[in-house]
Amino acid sequence: MAWSWRYEGANGEPAEGPAESFGSQADAESWIGQTWRELATSGVTSVALVEDDRVEYRMSLLPAAE
Repeated sequence: MAWSWRYEGANGEPAEGPAESFGSQADAESWIGQTWRELATSGVTSVALVEDDRVEYRMSLLPAAE
């Protein structure tokens, strides 16, 4: 089982991002925890964690509204 991230822009369209693959969900989550700021700066607004072709969950990279 391979884990990876899909990247989305402001309108939900696919966005460019690193083509990383991980052996576990924990490794993928650790990596996104270290790189999400760089991704957000490059225009990625949300990501989806994918195991093979199944989406585990989606999450926003935008700051919380105050």
